[in-house]
Amino acid sequence: MTSHQALSKLADVEAAMVHRSNDFVREFDRRRHGRFGLLLGGQSPWAALQAWEDWAFHLMISSGKQLELSELVAETILSLSRTALASEPPGSDDKSGYDDRRFRDQSWRYPPFNLLAHAQLATEAFWHAATRDISGMERHHAKRVDFLGSLVLNAFAPVNFAWTNPLVLQAAWRTGGANFTAGASLLAEDIVRLARGEKLKGLDEFKIGQNIALTEGTVVFRNELMELIQYTPTTTDVREEPLLIVPAWIMKYYILDLSPENSLVRYLVDQGFTVFMISWKNPGVELRDTSFDDYRSKGVMTAIDTINRVVPGRKLHAVGYCLGGTILAIAAAAMDRDHDDRLASLSLLAAQTDFTEAGELMLFIDESQLALLDDIMHVQGFLDTKQMAGAFYVLRANEMIFSQFVERYLLSSPRTPTDLDAWLADPTRMPARMHSEYLRQLFLNNSFAHGNYLVHGRAVALKDIKTSIFALGAERDHIAPWRSVYNIELYGSADTEFVLTGGGHNSSVVSPPGKAGAYYRISTCDPSGKYVDPDTWLASTAQKQGSWWPEWIRWLDAHSSAVRVAPPPVGFAREASYGPAPGSYVFET
Repeated sequence: MTSHQALSKLADVEAAMVHRSNDFVREFDRRRHGRFGLLLGGQSPWAALQAWEDWAFHLMISSGKQLELSELVAETILSLSRTALASEPPGSDDKSGYDDRRFRDQSWRYPPFNLLAHAQLATEAFWHAATRDISGMERHHAKRVDFLGSLVLNAFAPVNFAWTNPLVLQAAWRTGGANFTAGASLLAEDIVRLARGEKLKGLDEFKIGQNIALTEGTVVFRNELMELIQYTPTTTDVREEPLLIVPAWIMKYYILDLSPENSLVRYLVDQGFTVFMISWKNPGVELRDTSFDDYRSKGVMTAIDTINRVVPGRKLHAVGYCLGGTILAIAAAAMDRDHDDRLASLSLLAAQTDFTEAGELMLFIDESQLALLDDIMHVQGFLDTKQMAGAFYVLRANEMIFSQFVERYLLSSPRTPTDLDAWLADPTRMPARMHSEYLRQLFLNNSFAHGNYLVHGRAVALKDIKTSIFALGAERDHIAPWRSVYNIELYGSADTEFVLTGGGHNSSVVSPPGKAGAYYRISTCDPSGKYVDPDTWLASTAQKQGSWWPEWIRWLDAHSSAVRVAPPPVGFAREASYGPAPGSYVFET
């Protein structure tokens, strides 16, 4: 060996040692950061600190804003003084301050509770003003500071304490304080149940396959990521085109097959559709390296291929809910780009394809927070159910935490749990790689809307979708805000039927005919026509009463052939049956 060869070999050895050393350091840091993040409940303290520093600094140098806030304080004090000195309670036609659901009861109109309610609302209004329109402050930081401050104010609202809530005091007077005794007993029972990993009292009455997820069917395919259910027809003939539903894998599929009267699946089957449904696996550490695109290839595309074997030569209606709609839209874009014409229509229910206005979840998305989540998932191999559920509960703290505390433990009158409540208490995990890619590529970079998302090494975008679209948004959706869902009309190039319904992210989809208070707006967008912004659309589109489900059936009919056929066989081979619905993956915890 020459001296040159010896030196070269020595350099290679040193480089390998440095590389191994760097890998060790990175791995050490990731695991330490991940365990640190677990101790912090998955929240990055630096992300919050940056937001508070940004707010404090720019407010400090904004003298005009300070003067504006001082004037607001003076106006608030005068308003509260008038409320305190009023000799009579406001009339029933006076809605000032009482449209907030926390203070709707008539008891809040009488002193001293009217003063407490007005003080709370005025304080919250002041805080919102103090975090808005501050020159130089980053918009994302302003929203985070506003949210965090509002969360604290909501926690200390008078409605949440026995001695400042007239309804609680009235209950104590009627029962001689028995409401507190019963509430304390229920609190102790709930704590024990949660410590054991059990559901709260009442929720355990809903059992999968017994009173929810009852629609009859068969699992006709299974792989490591999903099961495919084929539902049994209830009509003598069916539409020629089968229908595939792609639910979100953030939660379990049976939100679309709750109790029989609330089951969208049962409704579709009764309307003469051959329905297939994906039931996603609840992933553990073994699926840590599952990618976001795996849900497209091993989930959506494998399901379509399987259905084509059951009913060969037929197009199908594809339906996606929430995150399932997002991945379905990406799959449809790639199919249309590659001249794969197996889709008869595309329905996206409360599903985002553009993340410019991605809703309140964006409060938790920035580089510091994502890095911490990445390291937590690196340690665990997945995002845990408690970490997932915690974010959603915090976003809806008034409804899901504070009001529930008052009802259950102060009033001792917990509301009767519903099938939807049972579903909400049954969350799933998220694979580490998939969740990281989803947050970075879609939430943070909005790559699909911007044409930067790659499928088979080539970019796809909303513009690639030529299949006719039915898009559903919900007025009170905090996960997929309806204006964000509406943007499919801005970026898409397909005929789009857009429906806006009342309710939130989940309740809007579970809207069977006859549901009390249901309403919707609907219109058709021609891609060759002029764009109408969402607020103009809202003001110019008439509201209709009732469920949007029949409207959707009419739209599906318009995109189906007129031919009715005999129901297809179950599965494509005898050995393809993996047991009856609801399958096995839905039971995984």
